[in-house]
Amino acid sequence: MVAHTSGLIANVSLASSQRDYDVTGNFLHHRFRIVRQGTDGNLADAEALARSWQERGATVVAVTGIREARAVGLYRGDLAALQKVRRAVTDTLVTDGHRLRDILQEWAIRHVQDEMPGLFNNARVAALGGDNHDRTVRILREYTDNITVADPLLPFDIPARLDAVPALAMLADVGTLSMQVLPDPIRSRIGIPHFVNDRLMARTAAREADVVVATYEELAGFGLEDLAGKTLVTASIDDERLTELASRGVDMVIDATPQPFAVTVNAAVLEALMMASVHESAVLSDDDLLDMITSAGIEPRLLFPNGPKRKSRFAFVIHPLSQENFTKVQPLRTITGVTPAVVTDTIEKMLAYAPPFVYSHITGIVSPTGAEAEGWLISVGGTPKELMAHSPEFTYARLLAAAETAKKLGAQIMGLGAFTKVVGDAGVTVAMKAPLPITTGNSYSASGALWAAHDALDRLGLAERDEHGRLKGKAMVVGATGSIGSVCARLLALAADELWLVSPESAKLLELKSDIERAHPRATIHVAATPDAQLPEMDLIVTATSGAGKRVLDIMAVKPGCIITDVARPLDLPPEDVAKRPDVLVIESGEIELPGTDVHLGDIGLPPHVAYACLAETVALALEGRYETFTVGRNISWEKVKEIYQIGLKHGMKLAAISGVNGMFTDEDISRVRELALARRAAAL
Repeated sequence: MVAHTSGLIANVSLASSQRDYDVTGNFLHHRFRIVRQGTDGNLADAEALARSWQERGATVVAVTGIREARAVGLYRGDLAALQKVRRAVTDTLVTDGHRLRDILQEWAIRHVQDEMPGLFNNARVAALGGDNHDRTVRILREYTDNITVADPLLPFDIPARLDAVPALAMLADVGTLSMQVLPDPIRSRIGIPHFVNDRLMARTAAREADVVVATYEELAGFGLEDLAGKTLVTASIDDERLTELASRGVDMVIDATPQPFAVTVNAAVLEALMMASVHESAVLSDDDLLDMITSAGIEPRLLFPNGPKRKSRFAFVIHPLSQENFTKVQPLRTITGVTPAVVTDTIEKMLAYAPPFVYSHITGIVSPTGAEAEGWLISVGGTPKELMAHSPEFTYARLLAAAETAKKLGAQIMGLGAFTKVVGDAGVTVAMKAPLPITTGNSYSASGALWAAHDALDRLGLAERDEHGRLKGKAMVVGATGSIGSVCARLLALAADELWLVSPESAKLLELKSDIERAHPRATIHVAATPDAQLPEMDLIVTATSGAGKRVLDIMAVKPGCIITDVARPLDLPPEDVAKRPDVLVIESGEIELPGTDVHLGDIGLPPHVAYACLAETVALALEGRYETFTVGRNISWEKVKEIYQIGLKHGMKLAAISGVNGMFTDEDISRVRELALARRAAAL
């Protein structure tokens, strides 16, 4: 479209003159000449330039760059001196762009949170430059409390803390009265020293941050080099600077300033262009700004200097399964190694009251989709024996403390492992009170257990299968009316000829049978209150009762070569029972191989890249960006079991191994079970 009018926009900047330009371009159907001149921190030169451009007929003068100049050491005076430059312009329009900058900063955060849901949830944020990013920080607080503001005038994020405590704010007003009445130049000179506040605080905060809010000049001024894997919220990034950020490993750059020209402009220049486009008034109303933003078709930029990627953060709660686990951490390894059993028993009781601690940092998880995840294993001190000896509220308190630890680490979702997910109401109360989403991992546990059973049928090779891999034989679910048991029953009904559902809850059992039959499964469904009569005929048994030590089935009555998958926690089958039948394959879990070539988990009794299915569920949700309470309570849905299985496959998760009471089964272990089973079957003929 042909431009109707023309104008001159002059950007007088106290920042570096190396980025000066003089171009022409169209904006909102008008043609403009746009000139930038930097003064390298010289305030007097900036005032002179502002007057000069006014005399040369500038339509609007944009005055900028004082913070950027101070960040890189070009200017060491007071920030309020920028007003002196503005006051040098008396006969034409002048702006510093703060109105448009505030809108663009807020829009950038909301736009990205909408495009990538949950990105800022509980993120660790380091904002460098204080009130230069006030609107950005204010909006980020809607999604996270983990924000550190590093600025000479705003040390330790004082304003946010004073707002939260009115009495403290009043005391601070009295205590800083003498500072408030001093002139700006003097007050700035005796403020918090740069080398203390800027360098030390900023380096620490940014090093640990997931999101850094800063201009490019602030990054340079703070001397930050470790930006690998971080999201940078900034403004006015050109190709040269983007290349530099790419070399420093930045994952994502959120540029709040749209760039409609061949040169890189700032928000003040854009606001000046808008002001020059208004004929009726020199003052832009909110409606004017909104209309011009939409008419110009500009929006914040989301840049990926090293290719599209997203990193999520998770936490997972573990606990010692027995006193033997004390040997995995110091100083308990040393203490328990030289003390009598009675002392170790006392230590076990004491540790149940200990605060949670970070056991390991999980790194190197990379999905084939490009998504990445890092996490933390957080340990509470109680063994199953101690957790069961206390009320559920005792464990809830420890888990909520662990959730607070996870929140400070920046986790966006937390999983409950081992016995912590079965205590009380199985995560419901914790999910209601925790500051971040919770999942027990039971959906993937059920899926993983049956995945392992399917793999075991193949590897053992004793049960007949059809051309689709389905079992041409009999299967049983003991504890079929429980949360995991009912899901296993629905899955097995699709994969076996004949299925027995066992539970003492007769009414629930009948309803489950009817519900499965209505779904038209493959199997013929039978029900029983106890498993004993049918045990000798079963090819596959799943136990899911959480009987906590009660006898679930007579393993001596089981068919040789039967596969038993024990998905209960605590386990339904004690090791001493399993040891009685070396001709039966008893599976405790299906371990999941996490995606990535260099995964580090810490010592959880598995290979470095392998995780328990409940932990893998937390990882899968993080990789998917599903920061939500996914599996809690005792009634998990079969739809979620299918969904988490599909999510796992999408992100490259594989069945890594099947494990029993003595750890992962090797091919030799399974061959031994097969030989013993065949021998016992032959002897029974």
